[in-house]
Amino acid sequence: MLIECPKTKMKGMTMNQTDLIDMLERGEGISIEFKRCGNVPEHDTFETICSFANRQGGNILLGVENDGTVVGVNERGLLDIQRNIVNRVNDPQAFNAPPSLDIEPVHYEGKTIIRVWVPVDAVVHKYKGVVYDRIVDSDVKVETDTQLSAMYIRKQEYYSERKVYRYLSKDDLRLDLLPRIREMAVAKKANHPWGAMGDDELLRSANLYLKDYETGEEGFTLGAALVLGRDEVIASIAPAYKTDAYVQRDNRDRYDDRLVVKTNLIEAYDQLLAFAQKHLPDKFFLEGTQVVSLRDVICRELIANTLIHREYTSPFPAKMVIDVDGIRTENASRPRFIGPLTPDRFNPLPKNPIIAELFTNIGRADTLGSGTRNLFKYSWAYGGAQPVLTEGDVFEASVPILKGAASAMGASFDVDEVIFQMMRDYGYATVPGVAAIADVTERTVRRHISPLVAEGKIIATGTTRGRRYLLPLKTGQ
Repeated sequence: MLIECPKTKMKGMTMNQTDLIDMLERGEGISIEFKRCGNVPEHDTFETICSFANRQGGNILLGVENDGTVVGVNERGLLDIQRNIVNRVNDPQAFNAPPSLDIEPVHYEGKTIIRVWVPVDAVVHKYKGVVYDRIVDSDVKVETDTQLSAMYIRKQEYYSERKVYRYLSKDDLRLDLLPRIREMAVAKKANHPWGAMGDDELLRSANLYLKDYETGEEGFTLGAALVLGRDEVIASIAPAYKTDAYVQRDNRDRYDDRLVVKTNLIEAYDQLLAFAQKHLPDKFFLEGTQVVSLRDVICRELIANTLIHREYTSPFPAKMVIDVDGIRTENASRPRFIGPLTPDRFNPLPKNPIIAELFTNIGRADTLGSGTRNLFKYSWAYGGAQPVLTEGDVFEASVPILKGAASAMGASFDVDEVIFQMMRDYGYATVPGVAAIADVTERTVRRHISPLVAEGKIIATGTTRGRRYLLPLKTGQ
């Protein structure tokens, strides 16, 4: 039976009798829980759902005594019980973020039990404001900072893109996109091995088909579904996935234009880039002898970041907003720290390393961290100010629109101006930060900074390793 709700889709999974008997014989443990069930599931059922989602996932069998005796559930209330679970899981007053669930009725020796499969994910879940963890066969409240910190560390090591879907097949994928992926990979690197690979070999090489060495299951992954899945397959596996792109300039109460993207990541990138190009002014920049479209390079970085570094298990929809101030993006994240990113303060860690590597192979992303550096490098030339990047549960990035920045054709970065601009934007400048923005060596930056310090135009503070440069205080300050 298929039951759907806005945030959770439960998909029938056939549990064979051998698997069921094995669970009943093994008894309760870190990933198995038995529950009696009346007309509605007991309160502690949801504590177990929370603890399984926070630990390593597991099966809850409703209609089974603690000792493994199958008593079954009321057949007439079967649908109501399942709906109750779905409604409770998606109630924001109950769960801070709805865990994913697979629910299936199972018939055994003339009785019916309900199997609730809870997979692990990257989110720390709370039930009624309490974080639960699974320890041996018990649901335990997480009450200390040490315990909570350990859980966050464990969650950070989990990459949801690697989750194996054993019933996901090649028929569910857009294999017609593979020739294009080959072409883009070869265009990026002439002798790229994907150019000579068959479909199956390419899918394995791109790590879209994996074996889970904890469970022994192998198959296509969430990453495969996101990159190549048919639209209806993506909607089933990742129902919260979408990118809402809209223009809102003249009236904050309505959209000037809007595009909702729910398709595979290959075509999603194209659609979002075309939307941004349609609504943002272009500006050309002469970098050496090469003319660069500042609009395109900035939008490519923002869009790639939004698609690559998103936490796809989160119900938070991604956004790309164009307004009078510029362009900004928002997407769910799994933060390693909280706060603003600056040119000399960011630690490039992938949220989805498999998707990131695929995008790098086909030329839609650069090496890890270079995209962020490019935003700082080009944003000032495009919009007259630095981008604002903020890491948190929601990652936010904004780049200003054209407002009389450096001249277009023939413009180049003036190192001295970058030094002063960085101090105006952040309160201080650093050698690595200026080098990243101006696209020069740190040695070159030091050559510019030394006379400015000697002339008293800027002040040096701190040790050599962490030295910062400040504007001098005005008289009376």
